[in-house]
Amino acid sequence: MSRSWERMVQKNTAQVNKQRKKQGKPSLYASNGSSSADIFRGRNFVLPITLVALAAIYILLGVASDQAVMSTSLTWIVVGLYVLLAVVIFLRRPFLKVDKNSISTIKFNRDRRLTADQIAMIKVGSGSVVIELKGSKNKKGKVSKGGNWVFTRLINRYDTVAMGERLERFATTFDIPFEK
Repeated sequence: MSRSWERMVQKNTAQVNKQRKKQGKPSLYASNGSSSADIFRGRNFVLPITLVALAAIYILLGVASDQAVMSTSLTWIVVGLYVLLAVVIFLRRPFLKVDKNSISTIKFNRDRRLTADQIAMIKVGSGSVVIELKGSKNKKGKVSKGGNWVFTRLINRYDTVAMGERLERFATTFDIPFEK
C-alpha cells in the first residue's frame, strides 16, 4: 500500500472511531496505524541540570556582587525562566519509534522520519545506538550525508539493549548492515 493511501485510510478510520466513541461503541482498530510500532522513550537530564545550575550561578553572582541589581524583578524573571525551561525540557521525553518500514524521532524540536532506504548502517554498542544515514545529492550535485542519529544510555537514559534487538529485526527485514 502506498503511503498516501495509508494516510487516507488512517484519516478515515480516525473519523469513524470518533463517531463510534460518541455512540459508545468500541473502536475498529488502532487509528494511527502504528500497532506494530515500538516506541523507546528516554529522559533528558543533562540539559535541565545545566540550566538550573546556570540559574543558581546567576543568583549567586548577584548576591555576591552586593549591588541593587539583584533586587530588580527582571533578575528573578530570568531565573524563573531558566528553571521553567529546564522543567519543560525535562518533561518532554525524547523517543525512538520503530515502525514497520520507518524510524522516527524528535530532533531540534521537529519530528524526523527515516525510511529503510535512507539508512546506511545501524551500529549497536554498549550503551549506545548509532543510525548512519546514506548520502543524498543536493541541488548543486554535492553529496550531503547529514548527521547520524545517536541514542545513548548515559545522556538520555534509553534502553539501548531493547532498542538494539528491535533495530536488528528492522535491519534484517530491509537488508541494512548491522554491527554489534
